[in-house]
Amino acid sequence: MDEKIDKELNWVGSSKDDIRGFPEDVKDDMGYALREVQQGKKPASAKPLKGFKGAGVLEIIEDYRTDTYRAVYTVKFSDFVYVLHCFQKKSKKGIETPKQDIQLIERRLKASEEHYAKSHKKG
Repeated sequence: MDEKIDKELNWVGSSKDDIRGFPEDVKDDMGYALREVQQGKKPASAKPLKGFKGAGVLEIIEDYRTDTYRAVYTVKFSDFVYVLHCFQKKSKKGIETPKQDIQLIERRLKASEEHYAKSHKKG
């Protein structure tokens, strides 16, 4: 029996508190999808986030009633999954992620890189 060690889930900034405010069905679906990510799988509801090529930044998208919810995470690190941002999409520009959300994701991605570097120093 091949036991795979799950990746540790790290919540960056207010992402954990933010996801707690989502409707129960959305939390359940996103929780299941994030569990799949921890197991090294790519959930069906996940896709690369535009503008982050090569950074391993993906988003889980859940539509609920007339709203859309997103959880953005990175799999850039071998043994960690960092949840960078969870939000209800309110943009009126189609599917484009609002600029302030992109900027927040960029800052939190940088913070996760710094956290990972500090916690995984060799020697």
